[in-house]
Amino acid sequence: MEEASPARLYCLLVGAVLVIAGIIGFFYEASFATGDSIRSDDVFGVLSVNGWHNVVHISIGALLLIGAGSAARGTALFVGVLYLVLCVLGFIATSNNGIGFIAENDTLIKLVPVNNEDNVLHLILGITGVIAFYASRPVRRAAAA
Repeated sequence: MEEASPARLYCLLVGAVLVIAGIIGFFYEASFATGDSIRSDDVFGVLSVNGWHNVVHISIGALLLIGAGSAARGTALFVGVLYLVLCVLGFIATSNNGIGFIAENDTLIKLVPVNNEDNVLHLILGITGVIAFYASRPVRRAAAA
C-alpha cells in the first residue's frame, strides 16, 4: 500500500463520493434508454443523470478506490485527464452546435445526459486529479538484492 499522498487522498475521497453519487442517482433516474428516448432527472435539482450516467459514476469511483491502494498517482492523473476530456465534450454537447454522435443535444454518445453544472463539476474533478498527480511524489520501489 502506498503512503499517504494527495493522489491517494484524491482517489479515496473522489472514489467514495462517486460510488455514493452513482447509487443515489438510481433513486432519481434509473432508465437505460438511448438515443432520442433518453430520460434524465436532476439529482438535488442540479446534476443531470440516468442509468448510464450512474454506472459511469460507480465505475470511475471503483477504479479510483482500487487505484488508491498501489497506483494512486497514475490513477489520479488518468481520471483527471478523463474528466477534463469529458468536460470539454460536455460543453460542446450543451452548446447549440454539437459534434455529431460524440456530443450533441445535451448528451454524450447518445447515452449520458450532461448539463453545464455537470461540466463544471467535471472540470473541477479533472483539475484536482491532475494537481493531485503533480503534488504527489513518485513511489520508489525497493531494489532487489
